[in-house]
Amino acid sequence: MADPSSYRPKPGQIPDAPGVYKFRDEHRRVIYVGKAKSLRQRLASYFQDLAGLHPRTRSMVTTAASVEWTVVSNEVEALQLEYTWIKEFDPRFNVKYRDDKSYPYLAVTMNEQYPRVQVMRGQKKKGVRYFGPYGHAWAIRDTVDLLLRAFPVRTCSAGVFKNATRTGRPCLLGYIGKCSAPCVERVTADVHRELAEDFCDFMAGRTGTYIRRLERQMAEAAEEMEYERAARLRDDIEALKKAMAKSAVVLADATDADLIALAEDELEAAVQIFHVRGGRVRGQRGWVTDKVEAVTSAGLVEHALQQLYGEESGDAVPKEVLVPALPDPIEPVQEWLTERRGGSVSLRIPQRGDKKALMETVARNAQQSLVLHKTKRASDLTTRSRALEEIAAALELDSVPLRVECFDISHLQGDDVVASMVVFEDGLARKSEYRRFQIKGFEGQDDVRSMHEVITRRFRRYLAEKEKTGEWVDEETGEVSDLGPTEEDGRPKRFAYPPQLVVVDGGQPQVAAAKRALDELGIDDIAVCGLAKRLEEVWVPDEDDPVILPRTSEGLYLLQRVRDEAHRFAITYQRNKRAKRFRAGPLDAVPGLGDARKQTLIKHFGSVKKLRSATIDQICEVPGVGRKTAEAIAVALAQAAPAAPAVNTATGEIMEEEEPATAGPSEERRGQET
Repeated sequence: MADPSSYRPKPGQIPDAPGVYKFRDEHRRVIYVGKAKSLRQRLASYFQDLAGLHPRTRSMVTTAASVEWTVVSNEVEALQLEYTWIKEFDPRFNVKYRDDKSYPYLAVTMNEQYPRVQVMRGQKKKGVRYFGPYGHAWAIRDTVDLLLRAFPVRTCSAGVFKNATRTGRPCLLGYIGKCSAPCVERVTADVHRELAEDFCDFMAGRTGTYIRRLERQMAEAAEEMEYERAARLRDDIEALKKAMAKSAVVLADATDADLIALAEDELEAAVQIFHVRGGRVRGQRGWVTDKVEAVTSAGLVEHALQQLYGEESGDAVPKEVLVPALPDPIEPVQEWLTERRGGSVSLRIPQRGDKKALMETVARNAQQSLVLHKTKRASDLTTRSRALEEIAAALELDSVPLRVECFDISHLQGDDVVASMVVFEDGLARKSEYRRFQIKGFEGQDDVRSMHEVITRRFRRYLAEKEKTGEWVDEETGEVSDLGPTEEDGRPKRFAYPPQLVVVDGGQPQVAAAKRALDELGIDDIAVCGLAKRLEEVWVPDEDDPVILPRTSEGLYLLQRVRDEAHRFAITYQRNKRAKRFRAGPLDAVPGLGDARKQTLIKHFGSVKKLRSATIDQICEVPGVGRKTAEAIAVALAQAAPAAPAVNTATGEIMEEEEPATAGPSEERRGQET
């Protein structure tokens, strides 16, 4: 812990001017960024008696090893530079809002010759109009599907567009009237851009004028007895009204505003934002943050404004921003928002009427978000810790089993016998550590013997890795020499880390087999237990009676999760092996014949049946196939008995099915086969 007086600037060295300052730790990492109207007064507040500082501020100044600053001309520049540095350095003691998802936006690519309507996430691009954010991508697609009838704007990708242009045929949307098909020049680029602009105007809230115009056109078409055109306009109006009904009117004066609400306690704060455009709620988003610095509600609002509008400009910054508390001072923030928008922005606290009522709704959402976050966090931390403690107590372990490995055997009537190993660390699945095994020591069905083989192979590999890395006690010094169980590229070696607990899927026989395997290898510091499916009892070695955990026990629930995951992983592997074996064809028996030449052979002859009837000379005509290989192919096909013909039970017709040439690609699986 550093003494702040060791790096305190000398008196008179800090300028009395607006600026931004950075605290760095002993490794020169930026740990805190702040701004001030007067750098001298603000920095002096950090170097007072530690007892008078807020605990979080005290932790920051004792972690820091130096401080530096940059003078700017005004507070607006300080606000912008603070935001830029926080984004660049990601300081650990600054409030950072953790966005719980990458929110989807409805985007219109006005920067393209033929603008496209699509769902977009992530960084915003120049020249693209954005609407939202939305809570779900399907909500965007539902809205777009309704609007495409009135605004048949392109929604296809660049590849589909180019293909339609090349072939002269539009996609399905072009045929059903939901795209104006600029790809085949049904409309010009200018007409299509006007459609996109009308679409943007409608999404921006200017809905009444457009619907009135369509109603007027419908009436004119009816007077001129163009009834088909009038019917189309009528359907367009209904689709637009249906799209408008999806977002209820909350502010009657067609207001464009963002409403920001907070819910906080001593440690955390949740922020909720409602985006209102044209008097309707067009989007909602939220963040949760840890209070790693001493910050007030006004400070949280200022951080939220930076997060929301730091990279926005133009209409993305609304005319009105409603907040629960005003930053102090408010003038720099309001001026900064005005610069981002390019026009006046009102930043205020709603006092009465519809806006205050809507702000109360946003605040309730923020409170619910904070409660949900705390519930999830308790489930992730407290519950898992309690589960591990219950397991340790029930099995009488010296410490909680932070790493648990579970093994399961899977087969189908003694065929394709395989095993799985799944790993849970701190109560969470560690899927990169999963492993799978083929039983090699014997054939047939014997779960106990299979379990003994798998445990032996797994921990024999552990001992080999342990010896290879030099993780042994030095006889002369008595110290442990650990060169680190990692590969040259830094990745963990396979089987390099031992568990504190081995769980087997089964009862007393499987547990005894696992314990015997460990004893034979001389391993006596790893606990073993088994979870039997029938009564969910926990079996331990050398005990005639099982350990019974309460049905409501978090420890039992964790053991069940581990066991079920091992079972799922094992049975998936076993099914994939069986499917691959069933898909095997006669050409698989030809040595040295790879997939490429198999495909070439089938393409040349058309089927395995025709290949079987070919002569060796005819097979030699295939590029890349020599006479020796052709003879091996002929022998393999001659030895393979043709499959019995399939019969259509309805008609009695014999259906000649082509034989498979080779095994198809198996489903990709996690883990490594050993």
